[in-house]
Amino acid sequence: MTHSTTTAPGPRPGRLQLYDATAEAASGVVIDRYSTSFGLASRMLARDTREHIRNVYALVRVADEVVDGPATEAGLDRELARTVLDELEADTERAIALGFSVNPVVHAFARTARATGFGAELTAPFFASMRTDLDRTEHDDDSFDAYVYGSAEVVGLMCLRAFVYRAGRPTFDQAELIAGARALGAAFQKVNFLRDLHADFEVLGRSYFPGVDIRTFDEATKDRLVADVQADLDHAARTIRLLPADARNAVALAHALFQELNDRIARTPASCLVTTRVRVPNPVKVRLAAQVLAGRAPVRPRATTHRPGGTS
Repeated sequence: MTHSTTTAPGPRPGRLQLYDATAEAASGVVIDRYSTSFGLASRMLARDTREHIRNVYALVRVADEVVDGPATEAGLDRELARTVLDELEADTERAIALGFSVNPVVHAFARTARATGFGAELTAPFFASMRTDLDRTEHDDDSFDAYVYGSAEVVGLMCLRAFVYRAGRPTFDQAELIAGARALGAAFQKVNFLRDLHADFEVLGRSYFPGVDIRTFDEATKDRLVADVQADLDHAARTIRLLPADARNAVALAHALFQELNDRIARTPASCLVTTRVRVPNPVKVRLAAQVLAGRAPVRPRATTHRPGGTS
């Protein structure tokens, strides 16, 4: 894509600033309406970092809605949904290159991408995973790993860029921090798969975990999947201390919320998991937030908490 060299005057800075602020506000509405967990955690961030995280969440959520129900309810068939998703990706790439989109959510996301230094190396795998939901209903090990990377791990990397882009030359082990961000993203995605077993299979016709059929879902299978999530959470826990100080509480709270969810899933009988959706009640979320702020909820690995085939 080439950039224009036209010298004609553009919009007045004040008008662009108003549009930027409106786009940021639109992304804030998306996270507030869709996720109490991420919305609560993001409030612990400094304002500019919080806006970046909300911008990332909003685009990811909008893209997910193209393949997970609302588009179908609006009358789009699979091919029309694919076209809409392709157009959304093209608009995102163009906005990152040019710094403007007529879609406020895309505009806000592009501002974050340009400010924090990422582009198609992260957005392309994400949109590829979204397309997978239009084409594939079951996964093998390789396709599952690719899906989780594109749908969740790269989102963790986008958020990591927002946390560290102002830090100058980092004193931490960047490779370790990248691995931790990927592990936390993977844990979030796998927990969501676990609690959405029924809806994914019965409503969307999908089975994400390789070789897992909810019609024969048993305790041993549940324990194995819970342990896999726990391993990702443990990996992420060891790297939170490496984050810039102003991001640690927010990430610690997000980790604590999904740790609580994984613990509740571990305590839920397998037969119930395939018919109900496990949730963390809002009062528990608030309690965890208070504990994190007070420094009473340290995040540490719990590798022996859940064992495949055992009890939790």
